[in-house]
Amino acid sequence: MGNRCGAYDEKGIFISTRLRGNDCTSFRQIFDLFDLKRNGVIDFGEFVRSLSVFHPNTAQDEKIAFAFRLYDLRSTGFIEREELKEMVLALLNESELCLSDDIVETIVDQTCKLVDSNSDGKIDPIEWKEFVKKNPSLLKNMTLPYLKDITMAFPSFVMNSEADDEVLD
Repeated sequence: MGNRCGAYDEKGIFISTRLRGNDCTSFRQIFDLFDLKRNGVIDFGEFVRSLSVFHPNTAQDEKIAFAFRLYDLRSTGFIEREELKEMVLALLNESELCLSDDIVETIVDQTCKLVDSNSDGKIDPIEWKEFVKKNPSLLKNMTLPYLKDITMAFPSFVMNSEADDEVLD
């Protein structure tokens, strides 16, 4: 839950967002990516720093790397077929789309064939980057236009709210 210092743990955020079912996969992965200190809590500095990847001025390569880490559920440095399937199912659930198991398997198989250019059964960061550069619409949810307005209205707030690099190392 939240505390007076503005830090939130996984349980507090999870309860407040009222997620259901398969939404847990996406939630936990995003929580882990925002929890830069790896202490089970997202404090304000970590939140602002992590949110910066969604800023309109953030470089595409940074967005691509963040999206890769989002899909790399087991943090192996690769997106494996099962991870891709879990994320497809989570996205379908989030969109409230119901597809048959056969169609989901076809989507996953075709995506793997398309992206896994060296046919080693997993998607590495270079393959992912090449795929996203050919399909930039994959990053459309990686930009929150209103963050630009916040930066312009409160430039010192954004610049001075970053988590301390020394603490994160």
